[in-house]
This record gives sequence, structure tokens and C-alpha cells, in this order.
Amino acid sequence: MNDKLIIFDTTLRDGEQSPGASMTRDEKIRIARALERLKVDVIEAGFPAASPGDFESVEAVARVIKDSTVCGLARALDKDIDKAGEALKSAQRSRIHTFIATSPIHMQMKLQMQPEQVIEYAVRAVKRARQFTDDVEFSPEDAGRSEEDFLCRILEAVIDAGATTLNIPDTVGYSIPQQFGATIANLIQRIPNSDKAIFSVHCHNDLGLAVANSLAAVMNGARQVECTINGLGERAGNASLEEVVMAIRTRKDVFKCETRLDTREIMTCSRLVSSITGFPVQPNKAIVGANAFAHEAGIHQDGVLKNRETYEIMRAEDVGWAANKMVLGKHSGRNAFKSRMTELGFEFASEEELNEAFFRFKQLADKKHDIFDEDLQALISEVSFETEDEHTKLIALKVCSETGEVPNATVTLRVEGREMTGTSSGSGAVDASLKAIESIVDSKATLELYSVNSITNGTDAQGEVTVRLELAGRIVNGSGADTDIVIASAKAYINAINKLQTSNKRQHPQKGDV
Repeated sequence: MNDKLIIFDTTLRDGEQSPGASMTRDEKIRIARALERLKVDVIEAGFPAASPGDFESVEAVARVIKDSTVCGLARALDKDIDKAGEALKSAQRSRIHTFIATSPIHMQMKLQMQPEQVIEYAVRAVKRARQFTDDVEFSPEDAGRSEEDFLCRILEAVIDAGATTLNIPDTVGYSIPQQFGATIANLIQRIPNSDKAIFSVHCHNDLGLAVANSLAAVMNGARQVECTINGLGERAGNASLEEVVMAIRTRKDVFKCETRLDTREIMTCSRLVSSITGFPVQPNKAIVGANAFAHEAGIHQDGVLKNRETYEIMRAEDVGWAANKMVLGKHSGRNAFKSRMTELGFEFASEEELNEAFFRFKQLADKKHDIFDEDLQALISEVSFETEDEHTKLIALKVCSETGEVPNATVTLRVEGREMTGTSSGSGAVDASLKAIESIVDSKATLELYSVNSITNGTDAQGEVTVRLELAGRIVNGSGADTDIVIASAKAYINAINKLQTSNKRQHPQKGDV
């Protein structure tokens, strides 16, 4: 029989460390519920000691998730572990994931500790975590650049202390598949008590090898892979969950293990994470990209028409592409709307929330005839139910753009409850609109990124705009959607401004990552 491969999703923790990808508590709950429907084994909900907001998010996810194990990250410090234990106390199944750096450069330059001290901290952390849960994971940070002899010593010690999962992270994406796979095999063979723990891997994508390294580890005995939806994560990201899972499923002749995931939920998760974070999926992204199952070449088209397997190694339906057809239009009622939103994983907490979302839906239905699931997800992501964080709101926008003339825009905003109007010209309609907004809010932020993506097909499709703003070292992403791309741009810019103005910003206790 095939072994079970545990899928550990860290979208809510490591994925959130992407610049500008911070999520609210409610957004984390929505993604966690989608991951639970996907049947992810372990959901790493956050870093409870990082900030009060992170603690509250982990606590909230622990309350609502019933089927998956909920995990909290903690450095090898008593205060971190206690925070994680407290945040997870309501979880039906909990795990504490503790870590400390083990590479020579990290121990010397960052921790300023001797190897023996590092082992002492690791053992103490695992023992303390066991006071809260029997499910304890330990990671030697920067294992990819650590000395193998030292890894064997510290991993043997933490197993004796009670660690049940050993995660070997390639923290800086330095490893090469053949070498990384051999490291996993050597550790399992050399550590005397290795049979008492599950070996895991957490690979970063700095050289574009995160998925390849993860799969090499699986082939050499790892039975947990840590990954994220869409490969989200800081720097170049993490191993992509959908790529790892579908590689295991498609190549059963190579991988003697299997996952329990319901892969038909992959597309829903991908779209949800993309819409919440404002990170669009590139068209040629494996599995979830718009072109993943598209065929342009005549030879390919002919082959697929005769037999799908000539050019397709997976069925689009198996990852959710064939599902979620358009189901709603301008004549759809509240019950149909609410039912479809429930199917997409969104539960309304009150009648007020439902009414606001349904009102937005009707507005959209007046603009475009067919409403797709992608439209609904963008709509819900745009509706803010946390009105205390909505410092600035778009009231009206008028743009004049004419051939041979300089475009100009007039915008009316509600700022802290007071309506204000600003006017500006620009090199184009979008430029003029954003400058008009800036003339009112005076954020002094730098626009680092502006991108536009079509949510669905057709000339009446909604455009989804993502902007990235930087102010005093803080980076936020804003997103907005509308059938009018200029209005979508204004919404995205204001969304980012609101995030900059939110005082409860997330802070990480250290820059290093597992």
C-alpha cells in the first residue's frame, strides 16, 4: 500500500509574508475554510507571537476548523511557545511548530550562539511545546546550508524530547534536487531514532526549484510537504501546493505515496487566495494558470480532439476547471446568491453583510449579463465589513479623456466621515484619477506596482487592478475590480491607502523565515 503524504499548507503564515500580502482575520478564516474543504492535513494559521493581530487570527482559525490540524509557528523561546499554545487551545487538533537556525552563518551572525546552545534551546522548546500538545514539529532553520553532522545531532535530540515531525527547510532556496534528496535520505538513515518522527520539507523558490526539491525529498522518504496555494511566499515564494499534489497524483508510477486532498477544490482556493492578496496568477502557471489547459497550436488541437491524453496529462475537471460555471444573473434572488456564496466557502455573519454583498451583486449584474464565480469572489473580496478600517471611501469619479487633450479627473472621497473633492490632470485617465485621489489623501506613498488582469472573458468582463504602495519601508497591496478599469484602479488605490492607514499593522519578530 502507498504511504500517506501529509500536506502542510502555510499560505496563512509564510504566504502572508509576501510584501503586501497581509490578510485580515476574516480573510484568513475564509482561506482556512477553503483549505479545509480541499482536505489539507495541516493548516499553519500564523505566528501568534508576531503581533496581536496574528494571535487573534490563529485563535479564530483554531475555533472554526474542525477537520484539519491547526498549527501555530513559534521560535524556540518560552514566550513564543506559550503564545502559540494559548492561541491554539480551542482547536480540535493542534500542532506547535518551533524552530531555531542551525546553519553556521545563522548561528554565528544572527543568533550569536554556539552549536551546543542551539541544541539546548531546541530541546527545551520541544519539551515546553509538549505541555500544550502531543503534536510538535521542529525545524532547523536554513537546514539547506547546515552541516549534516550537526543536523543529525540536533534532530536526534529533539526526537528524544518529543518532536513528532522533523521539518527540513531549504530556507533560502539554495538546494539542488539531487543533493537535497540525498540529504533527506542520509538524515533518515543516520539518525538512530528517525523512525519515531515524520520527516518533512519546506522549500523556497529562489532558484525556481522549490517543487523539484520537495518532490526529490518525497522520493527519498519525506512524508510531509510544506507548501502554499499559488506558490505564495516571501521573496520568490514557496513550493506550490497544486503542483506538488498533482505531480504526486499524476505520476503514481514514481511516487509511492498519496494525498487525501480533494483536488477539485484547487481552483477555488487559487482564485480565493489571488483575490484576497491581490497577487494575480500568471497565465502560464502550472495547474491554475489560465493557459494551463489551453491549446493554441493546430497539431495540439487536432490531437486533443481525437484523444485528450495526446497532449493533456491531467483532466481540467480534476482540479476544478470544469466546475463553477456561471449560475447567476440580474434576475437571481437573494437565496440563490447566498447559496452560491456558501458553495464558494463564504458564510455571512449577519443580515447586514448579506444585504451589502447582494446590493453589490445587483449593481454588477446591471453592468454585465453573466456573473461567473470569479466575479463573485472578486465582489466579496471588495466588500469591507470592517468599517472601522475603511478610513477612505470612493463616492464619485469623473474622468475626461479626449484625443489630443490632457486627461483630467475629479474625484469625491469620504475621508473619516467627511466628503472631500480633488481634481488633477495626468498622462492618462488612470494617472489623472490616482493623482486626484492623492491630492486629497496626501499619503506620500510611492507607487511600486500597477497591474491589470481580466477576471473573466468578454468585453464586459471585470478588470481586476492591483497596486503596490510603499511608505517608510512598509509595503501594502491594494486591489479593486470593476467593469470600468479606471474605477477599478481608483478602488485598488484607495484599498491600499486604507491598509497604510490601518494602525494595527503586522510585525514579524525576526526577518528570518523557516
